[in-house]
Amino acid sequence: MSKQPWIVLAVLATGMYACSKSADVVAAFIGFRQPANFPAPVYHLDDNHITQAGFELGRKLFYEPRLSRNNTISCGDCHIQTAAFTHHGHDVSHGIDDRLGSRNAPPIMNLAWHTTFMLDGGVFDLDLQPIAPITNFVEMDETLDNVLKKLKAHPQYPALFKKAFGSEEITTARMMKALSQFMVMLVSAGSKYDKVMRKEGKTFTADEQAGYTLFQQKCSACHAEPLFTDHSFRNNGIGAGPNNDEGRYPITLNTADKYKFKVPSLRNLAYTAPYMHDGRFYTLDGVLDHYTSEVQNMPTLDPLLKQNGRLGISLTAAEKQQVLAFLNTLNDKAFITDKRFSEQAQ
Repeated sequence: MSKQPWIVLAVLATGMYACSKSADVVAAFIGFRQPANFPAPVYHLDDNHITQAGFELGRKLFYEPRLSRNNTISCGDCHIQTAAFTHHGHDVSHGIDDRLGSRNAPPIMNLAWHTTFMLDGGVFDLDLQPIAPITNFVEMDETLDNVLKKLKAHPQYPALFKKAFGSEEITTARMMKALSQFMVMLVSAGSKYDKVMRKEGKTFTADEQAGYTLFQQKCSACHAEPLFTDHSFRNNGIGAGPNNDEGRYPITLNTADKYKFKVPSLRNLAYTAPYMHDGRFYTLDGVLDHYTSEVQNMPTLDPLLKQNGRLGISLTAAEKQQVLAFLNTLNDKAFITDKRFSEQAQ
């Protein structure tokens, strides 16, 4: 067994949670743990201490269709575990009444290290984030008052809230804190890359190592390790697109933010296609082709994509394959199969 304490705990948790209703699980619940190769989390854990009861309530709410107007759409419908909690196969998300959104659903993982949420950064606290999809016309189209009424009338929720928070009172704040407890626990840190970094007996192949070197030289300024995002907002030159989505600009009203979107993590790319904020690329080859030969010159284009009189990033065909080999080391199969996070665990 690994000598890293976090991995030991993760193994115990993964194995024991398979029997979610057994008495052993109560003793096995370990709450949130910081991976050894990750920085300290930024989420306010002191104000929302993760407990087993809070986590399990949050999981039930995450898969609860009563959060939508007609009781058909849950958070888990657009954030599917087997797709690293994205809406696999959809360029833009499909919400209530099959209404189409304008953006690709981002993955839900490692949120304890984020200070902004949504692709435009319009939400600054994880405890507030679920309000956006619940009340959005094309996503869940419901009011918080109606959600609370439905939960209060449910035969199970009052007791579940009492178990998690000490009384049967069901409030927006408690509902949001429970959802956060579930989402904070969605930590993806079990990829081959992580095991190499933690010296757990894994090593990169020659192509993976070459790709890692290229990645550090040409990609890491935006996709910073170990989360593989620097949490900034950038225009990567894909253009306005059919929806003319102006990205962060409607949030800040600063023209310098036009067409800038939050830099996504590169973890679990094997499970999260399609790519970009509007889901326009269905393969990673297409993404790399964009960066090497299709970047559009725009007033707010990120300066890193416009250097020495050249647009984009210089990569040969062989180098692209090496970068892809490295990116595949960021896939975390244990994360997308962890029974603690599945709807069936309830």
